[in-house]
Amino acid sequence: MASIIDFTDICKTFKVPLRAKGKFSMFKNFFARKYKTIEALKNITFKVDEGDIVGYIGPNGAGKSTTIKIMSGILTPTSGNCVINGSVPWKNRREFVKNIGVVFGQRSQLWWDVPVIDSFELLRDIYKIPREEFDKTLELLNDALNLDDLLNRPLRQLSLGQKMKCELAGSLLHHPKILFLDEPTIGLDAITKLAVRDFIKFINKKWNTTIILTTHDMNDIEALTNKIILIGKGQILYQGSFENIKNQYSSSKTIVVEFAKDYDDIHLDGYETISHEKRFATLKNLPSKQFHPKEFVNEITRSYDIVDFQVTSLSVDEVLAKLYKEYEIVER
Repeated sequence: MASIIDFTDICKTFKVPLRAKGKFSMFKNFFARKYKTIEALKNITFKVDEGDIVGYIGPNGAGKSTTIKIMSGILTPTSGNCVINGSVPWKNRREFVKNIGVVFGQRSQLWWDVPVIDSFELLRDIYKIPREEFDKTLELLNDALNLDDLLNRPLRQLSLGQKMKCELAGSLLHHPKILFLDEPTIGLDAITKLAVRDFIKFINKKWNTTIILTTHDMNDIEALTNKIILIGKGQILYQGSFENIKNQYSSSKTIVVEFAKDYDDIHLDGYETISHEKRFATLKNLPSKQFHPKEFVNEITRSYDIVDFQVTSLSVDEVLAKLYKEYEIVER
């Protein structure tokens, strides 16, 4: 399958002014200002195939937004090469943006005080979309997102979920090949989140749209993506499927056991006792011990009388927290 996004050794540095302190600091800041160089991205290399839904994840300050701005042509990298859909984003940007759509969860591309349909009409003019194509696309988006009651209302009168639906529709009116989504479900209620996720999957399947998703909601990542790229401190730390990450950590199980009588101590080879009180104990299998329910029951009943047990795996958020800890990256 052909790569539609090709990032090669991309670096981006920023010069940040340092504020002098002490006597005459104002004059020093004005006439002899010193700067600190920050490496936002360090030799970032990755490829994305056409039709992929990629989760681009990492803690705050990791370099996600800088990467998105380079991919959308807003920023020029300090060094390295980036080719997206056969073009370099920051060169001939007017032509490049015809094939991309961008949705920022906390910013709007639609006009605040005019009806949504007027914003859509203006976008039609900006992208020079033929009327017949525009009407056909709008009808499809309207059916998928249920926009009928929203199109004739100003954006300021809509709820957060309604605004996000309109933002998604606006970003897709020109049929982009690549869609960048930055926190598209932030602040949305559970029902609207599910609707937005279903729509993203629908567009990906219907138009084979390549989607780059940045989010802190790991349920979005689990529900939508076929690949994740983990970035931390400006460097790519992991590329691959989220399933591989889950499988790596899903072997860790927490088992709550109810016993038929009180026991002073609970010891079971291959398991760590997390807590123990009277007839209840919480165990966790060690990394070297693969958990199998039947084997667990056989092993524990050799020494103890049990009534019941309950097994839980790590949540999606806990998996991500372990991943961050493993790569020694924290939120800044």
